[in-house]
Amino acid sequence: MASTGKKTRGRKKIQMKMIENKEDRLVTFSKCRLGIYKKISELSILCGTEILFIVFSPTGKPFSFGCPSIESVSNHFLSRNRPINDNTNILIEACRMVRTNKLVQHYNEVHSQMDAIKRKKKVLVSAQQTNETNNTNHWWKTPIHQCNPRELDELYSRISEFSHLCHIAWCKKIANASSMSA
Repeated sequence: MASTGKKTRGRKKIQMKMIENKEDRLVTFSKCRLGIYKKISELSILCGTEILFIVFSPTGKPFSFGCPSIESVSNHFLSRNRPINDNTNILIEACRMVRTNKLVQHYNEVHSQMDAIKRKKKVLVSAQQTNETNNTNHWWKTPIHQCNPRELDELYSRISEFSHLCHIAWCKKIANASSMSA
């Protein structure tokens, strides 16, 4: 049986132990940190909670993430007895949601355009391959003496239509030029 040509080994369970190689450890930290930020954000949105997350990298650099903001969560933590009446967070959250919705809408529009372009490309590539495999000439390249009566009739109608379109375009240009000079 032939190999499928997979480039990766797929998802596998990783044994939980400290990564020995320092560079690999930093890369893993960076990737996992972003994943944790995403999960924390989802938890905050789904449950309506306030979250403050602080982590130190292997090099000792601190990273923090707060939802809705680091300041509001830390103020809440530091002043447990006082009720929070912070209207600025509501405004910040509203602006963030509007911006996020616009970005999602823009992404969806661009994604739809890309899908349409990919479909058109597939059709064009398919048509080009069909023409290359059939090795047929275009109707306008076929010598007239090799055409049958049906092909000559079609050629005549296409040339007549083209001539008519050229005449209409020419008349419009003349009309525009005469109206400009007047």
